[in-house]
Parts: sequence; structure tokens; C-alpha cells
Amino acid sequence: MIFKLIILAAVIYGVYILFFRNGNLVEKMAETKRKSKKDETVETVVECKKCGVYISIDEAVIKDGKYYCSNECAGIK
Repeated sequence: MIFKLIILAAVIYGVYILFFRNGNLVEKMAETKRKSKKDETVETVVECKKCGVYISIDEAVIKDGKYYCSNECAGIK
């Protein structure tokens, strides 16, 4: 019976050390997850109306409310 209590105390102490000591491991894991989400950038892409190529909306040429991949596809000289 005493042996089981010693084992139980050792397991509880191990869980305490792992999760609550040394800066709280659970909080560190949550912080790492939050940091990785902040690093992600979202880029919107659109399809060229003429050739069907997908390009970044920042690089797209807009003519008559439609997106084109280049001046050539948009018919602009």
C-alpha cells in the first residue's frame, strides 16, 4: 500500500514539474501557437479573365472591373 502511494506521489510530482514549473509548459506551447498564427500572411489571388492564370491581386491589372494577369491580356498597349 505504501509503495502505491510513493508511486502516486512520484507521478503527481512529475506532472507538477512538467506542466507548472519552469515557466509553465502549457503556456509556452500556447504562446508558440499564437506566434505562428501571427506570422502567417494571407494573400488574395484572382484568375485572369483571358488566360485563366491565377495571380496576386496586388499584381493584377484591372480593366472594366475584371482582373487580368498582364497588359497584353487586358488589351492595353
